[in-house]
Amino acid sequence: MIIWPIGWLSLPTNLVIERVNSFSDAAINMRFGDHTFLEIKELLSVGALAVIPTGCTEQQGPHLTVDFDTWLAETVCLAAAGHANKKYGTKILVLPAIPLGPTPEHRNYGTGYLDLPHPLHIEILSAILTSLAEQGFQRIALWRGCGQHDLTELQVTFNSTYAKEKKVFLPDWPYPEIWNRVGDPTVPGGHADSFTTSLALFLRPEAVRLEKIYDPKSYEVDWLDPELDFSQYSSSGVIGDPTYATAELGAKLWREVVDSVASSFQKYSVADIKS
Repeated sequence: MIIWPIGWLSLPTNLVIERVNSFSDAAINMRFGDHTFLEIKELLSVGALAVIPTGCTEQQGPHLTVDFDTWLAETVCLAAAGHANKKYGTKILVLPAIPLGPTPEHRNYGTGYLDLPHPLHIEILSAILTSLAEQGFQRIALWRGCGQHDLTELQVTFNSTYAKEKKVFLPDWPYPEIWNRVGDPTVPGGHADSFTTSLALFLRPEAVRLEKIYDPKSYEVDWLDPELDFSQYSSSGVIGDPTYATAELGAKLWREVVDSVASSFQKYSVADIKS
């Protein structure tokens, strides 16, 4: 007798099976914390790529939980790492997701945020990178769970310090391109939108407040505004329209996301660090 976890009962059987299969790659032991120090040393000897998922804790509209960005960053990295191992034989270690980061743009919603000042965020990440470098990791990928986190200067500083010895990679998000190709580019998005809500409906429907999904009629955001305040653009915290989200669409998006990120991880794992 199969007992599905709470929340999966809302999914059609075919999606439940696909969801289980989608995590089979992630079941391959890719978590940094699941290894002993000797096992990590052994993976280092074969050139394992280290991946740091950076998340944050902030409002995700009335229908998604405040841990969404952290959860998704770690879930994407683990699934992509497992897929890369299965498809390419890539050795990857995924560090625990960092649940804190700068979130000043969400303060005016009053609750749900843990705002880490940008300099402190960079200092923490720099210390983690230094720890990995000291252990001998030559290739490290920083996966941003929040699009507002600017880690470019950190990348440049690290790569200058360890020039031709070690290298940090800062992947671009594949999400917009995947949404435009698999979803509907005419549906506005930006935060807690139909893209992320579809992924949540497929991957963890128990965490979605279905009755709270509605179109807030948000305004177009100036993403380059250094004083960005989401409350000036949306009354609900959602940027875009989440009402087009479905679990079926989430399954399609998820396949594309995992395959794209796995391909990036494979590329970084063999990239020339001396150039």
